[in-house]
Amino acid sequence: MINTEEFYKNLKSNGINFFVGVPDSLLKDFCSYIKENVDSKNNIVAANEGNALAIASGHYLATGNAALVYMQNSGQGNIINPLASLNDPLVYSIPALLVIGWRGEPNKKDEPQHKKQGLITLKLLEVLDIEYSILTEKDDVDIWKRKISKAVEYMKKEKKPYALVVTKGTFSTYKLKEQSKVKFEMSREDAIKEIISVLGNEDTIVSTTGMASRELFEARESRKMGHERDFLTVGSMGHASQIALGIALSKPNKDVYCLDGDGAILMHLGGVAIIGSQKVENFKHIVINNGAHDSVGGQSTVGFDIDIASIAKYCGYTKTFTVSTFEDLKAYLKIVVDAKGPVLLEVKVRKGARKDLGRPTTSPIENKEAFMKFLAK
Repeated sequence: MINTEEFYKNLKSNGINFFVGVPDSLLKDFCSYIKENVDSKNNIVAANEGNALAIASGHYLATGNAALVYMQNSGQGNIINPLASLNDPLVYSIPALLVIGWRGEPNKKDEPQHKKQGLITLKLLEVLDIEYSILTEKDDVDIWKRKISKAVEYMKKEKKPYALVVTKGTFSTYKLKEQSKVKFEMSREDAIKEIISVLGNEDTIVSTTGMASRELFEARESRKMGHERDFLTVGSMGHASQIALGIALSKPNKDVYCLDGDGAILMHLGGVAIIGSQKVENFKHIVINNGAHDSVGGQSTVGFDIDIASIAKYCGYTKTFTVSTFEDLKAYLKIVVDAKGPVLLEVKVRKGARKDLGRPTTSPIENKEAFMKFLAK
């Protein structure tokens, strides 16, 4: 196992002083360490991985020093464009150290949404001509230090990105000491239970990736309800709202609710403008904002620093609201249910989830088929 603090110190001694990315569960200890030990101007939690690589490239252009870009391997899709058209030697030849959590590693148990990504993680790097090393929990100090040195020397010589692919259990535990200063009355699960209690039998939900879909599934279970009305977007972070938009446009007689999160909506914020431009009356957007990437370690987003409701308003949503109490949630849900969309309700909640929170017991294919059957009625 690699000592997280020593790993950071070694990076620093090798001239890596700027960090940017999107947190990942396999990297949560490393991400938590730099969150609390690196100045906030030198550790940016980006909206998405492509943005992160662009920020890192700007840092290199300004300083001549390569930056570290951290991400889950699902984020490789978001960095293909800048890797191929910005950082590649055929274009600007800009180095960056990519630290990639390897979810879905072959022959290791993981969730369905990570299986394909795990199989192609190394292949994508090879197609993009990105040299890489794999960090594992079996690496002793000399081994992982040599891998960092190799990466740094390569970036300096070749002026190309280099990747460190991190397997599960590689980093020693480091827990965030900082506690959220913002305390809200509701948890995300509380809000989800209230939301489904007011929806009609013909209404449908598209829920975002992570804890929200898991809590929605369990909320239906606790009420002995079926799951055919819900599309659980277990992967594809940031795209739930556009899936919901596609459904709403095609099924104008059904109200379609997108159950979104602050990290997810920020990842592809331009989607809000597209929703607003379509003036689709049956689209209801509920953003549960806990100011954190809750599923991968609780690192902060800028969710509490921006006005999500106002952004939606000026993108063309007909009505937008923000609530943070049970009383207001109940009151404004009634308005949202009756309103002509697109309408947005931001629900501010405290971060965290039950330790015994389960996962959907149906497969993604089973979920899709039941959902499509429901929509076809």
